[in-house]
Amino acid sequence: MTLPTTLDQWLAHCEQLHPKTIDMTLERVKLLCERLDLRFDVPVVAVAGTNGKGSSCAMLEAVALQAGYRVGLYIKPHLVRFNERCRINGQFADDALLLQHFQAVEAARAGITLTWFEYTTLVIMRALSTAAVDLVILEVGMGGRLDAVNAVDADVALITSIALDHTEFLGDNREAIGREKAGIMRPGRAVVVSDPQPPASLQARADELGADLRQLGRDFNFQGDKQQWGWRGRSTRFNGLAYPALRGANQLLNASGVLAVFEALRDRLPVNAQAVRTGLATVELPGRFQIVPGQPTLVLDVAHNPQSVAALALNLDQMGFYPATHAVFGAMRDKDLATLLPHLVPLVDHWHLTNLPTPRAASADELADLVRAASTGRQVAIHTHATPDAALKAAAAAADPADRIVVFGSFFTVGGVLKDGLPRLAARHLG
Repeated sequence: MTLPTTLDQWLAHCEQLHPKTIDMTLERVKLLCERLDLRFDVPVVAVAGTNGKGSSCAMLEAVALQAGYRVGLYIKPHLVRFNERCRINGQFADDALLLQHFQAVEAARAGITLTWFEYTTLVIMRALSTAAVDLVILEVGMGGRLDAVNAVDADVALITSIALDHTEFLGDNREAIGREKAGIMRPGRAVVVSDPQPPASLQARADELGADLRQLGRDFNFQGDKQQWGWRGRSTRFNGLAYPALRGANQLLNASGVLAVFEALRDRLPVNAQAVRTGLATVELPGRFQIVPGQPTLVLDVAHNPQSVAALALNLDQMGFYPATHAVFGAMRDKDLATLLPHLVPLVDHWHLTNLPTPRAASADELADLVRAASTGRQVAIHTHATPDAALKAAAAAADPADRIVVFGSFFTVGGVLKDGLPRLAARHLG
């Protein structure tokens, strides 16, 4: 076989190797880790959860970089380019670096079938294991127990909020999903839980393993006013902190979990208050309640399950008055769309529903039927579009300068409007 020579070719090659998109096993990945001699000689933090993983990973990276440490980060999924998934010292890995690790995984694979996710996870973990870094952060994909990232023994596990998502694989209740997330725990090692109301299955699994569970509200907590906030852990306090640059009502929960991780690592990677302040104040993560100034105001959010859409609705409600809100929405068919849409229906006046470039996606026409059902008689304008970009252009053309546009749903939706760069809207001015 002639091996691929470009990143796009390698990614296409990975898609052809396994009959399933998702194969919930770890044996093949563990075997490849052994063949590749893949190991980490620096602290590793694994981050699992339903919502808040990406924000927590970005804050971990930002604070560690401000403290002077070299950081490797695996974060997913990407919005525009695959390279976004692998960051070394805050920079996306370039194609040339990734290509050598694709070649190494292919050589070690020797006929073993891997899913696209398993293959690319091995590539990125190998890239990070060979990089000159002081800390590695690995975002878990779906679940935890059988996720490819769990082939690595993390020094600290961080579990963010837990909600219903991927129920066909993880279970149809929070306790079952919690058991899957708890799969990243390791005996005797720290486990930070930043969900304020965690399922009991997390504590039960920690007790079984003898893991050092650090729970928000018990082992660490936060308080604040409109100007600043403070955090206290088992033996550490940080006061006079600026609010995280990532917007949204849940970001203090995420930031609190991040500080508990650093407390667990303080003997190996101490951070000072200034690194915490600067890191949280400057952290960036596209597509997480990202507000783009312009006329009209543009909000980008990858909320795509009931819990995250409820948080989006709360955040939008706190933005103040806008004459009209226009929504650009596209999502996967397997999401709980009938439950998530009612959270936003009261806030949206004009819907621009879009097809997405994947067979898993609900069509714009299917979404239109769901929006009508969720609106329960409320008169809203509904339009359908072939692409997210076309939907955003139509929304911008219809909006007044004082309105706002909310692009939300799948990563394909937000990524679709970012593919040519950050949109800068300039609405028609009223005469």
